[in-house]
Amino acid sequence: MQLNLKEIFTAFMVLFAVIDIIGNVPIVIDLRKKAGQIQSEKASIIAGAILIVFLFLGKSILNLIGIDVNSFAVAGAFILFFIALEMILGITLYKQEEQSSTTATVFPLAFPLIAGPGSLTTLLSLRAEFRTENIIVAVILNVIIIFIVLKTSAKIERILGANGINIIRKVFGVILLAIAVKLFTHNIKALFDIV
Repeated sequence: MQLNLKEIFTAFMVLFAVIDIIGNVPIVIDLRKKAGQIQSEKASIIAGAILIVFLFLGKSILNLIGIDVNSFAVAGAFILFFIALEMILGITLYKQEEQSSTTATVFPLAFPLIAGPGSLTTLLSLRAEFRTENIIVAVILNVIIIFIVLKTSAKIERILGANGINIIRKVFGVILLAIAVKLFTHNIKALFDIV
């Protein structure tokens, strides 16, 4: 087992930006109002389990349908690029159905809000570049932060205000955009080397 702090930090930052739990605080508060109650522990654990299971099985699923990790990482870079544009420009490219039932803890909170298409694609993109154990540590750190944010979402919204949350979203959007470009160039180069 080879833990690398630089890899853990980079993977953590990428996942943190993609999951965007701080930016999702207004959605979390809205869900809490509609559903009456959200189980922060359950939502965090389910999201973490989905992410870790996909980290290990995602590659097998790709192999099964004949796609290599570099091609998937390039596709992932495009998704990250569009998520970053959403965050920076304040537009919505991906619309989600709203649900107000008591299952809000699992759907849409744990999936697809936290462990959604963006974060799952990101995991496989990261796997093309980083060691698995470093990504797992980054996922666990993100799950801990997700739990803390879910537990204190109302307080965070009061402290940061709408403007504070918007600024955080835009800052992480720019970081994510830079990461998407790096991921794209690194993997497109690897693809051309293979060809």
